[in-house]
Amino acid sequence: MAEANRMKAAGLPVISLAVGQPSASVPAQALDAARRFMEAGRIGYTDALGRASLRERIARQAVAAYGVALSPERVMVTTGSSAGFNLAFLAAFDEGDRVAIATPGYPAYRNILRALGLVPVDICVDATEGYLLTADRLLAEHRLEPLQGVLIASPANPTGTVTPRAEFERLIRVAEGEGITFISDEIYHGLVFGEPAASALEFTDRAILVNSFSKYYCMTGWRVGWLVLPPELVRVAERLAQSLYISPPELSQVAAEAVMDATAELDAIRDTYDANRRLLEVALPEIGFRDIAPVDGAFYAYAGVPEGKGQATAFARRVLAETHVAITPGTDFDPARGEDFVRLSYAGHPTEIATAVERLRRFLAKP
Repeated sequence: MAEANRMKAAGLPVISLAVGQPSASVPAQALDAARRFMEAGRIGYTDALGRASLRERIARQAVAAYGVALSPERVMVTTGSSAGFNLAFLAAFDEGDRVAIATPGYPAYRNILRALGLVPVDICVDATEGYLLTADRLLAEHRLEPLQGVLIASPANPTGTVTPRAEFERLIRVAEGEGITFISDEIYHGLVFGEPAASALEFTDRAILVNSFSKYYCMTGWRVGWLVLPPELVRVAERLAQSLYISPPELSQVAAEAVMDATAELDAIRDTYDANRRLLEVALPEIGFRDIAPVDGAFYAYAGVPEGKGQATAFARRVLAETHVAITPGTDFDPARGEDFVRLSYAGHPTEIATAVERLRRFLAKP
């Protein structure tokens, strides 16, 4: 990404499929609410748990999205999902606890766990399993050496895979039956193109749910997300947040509350991702990519480097240099097997995605 930015600054026609953020702007409703709040005067600290009105709005969204009654008292607004993961790990675990994650997976999980003195337990998944961490795999790992936690992302980054509802419920039941804390990363909810992703809220009030306004709501730089916590962890997380960052930015919270009513505009943006997704589903195997993860949700395709094209890091460098298309090697997502894979983000404008595909097609057609 850094090299792509340097090339773009030099005037080269770079198209980035490397960045995991929407290309669309935040909806006007959020900007208008932020302007009005700024004009009214003082922006200050809020409660560490967040503005009451936003917590209530998030609780109402749970009813609309999942048919689940959720008390606002269990909702905590965070400085992006990144702060949410830090708070969740600190509140739920002690030093040395083992937390299972699917690999390939979002690298920050592993990095944050290690930084906090916890032990990430990689459970490797691949194309033969649909890139899914299943209840059976979780239980088998727990029997080898007890786990204290498991983190499931659905849809997942980098694969875009959605865990089927029945399997998702089995994962929760196994975790609860074995005393394993279940953390559900739901930051790509709203960006699902088949059967809607299940929420942990539908099956239990014991899980920790992490969500964000960055992806579906197009608010990456505003740094605002939320947790849903079991009742006994709310005060724990609140005390941690007070010490770590006092409160999420108030202006961002105001904009976030407003953006939740911009569904029509946000769904239209999602439809552009769907068009891009369908293009890649057809094009990637045609031009030589292999072992492609099911492109169910989020805005990523995770695919094996075409045969004979070398390792992912060198391949991505050549692609950028020769085609001016930036893609992400899989090394951070999967330290063991990532040099065989790349991630392509399709969150850009459809014209850019189509142009990038044609550049890749020509590149891969060369002997």
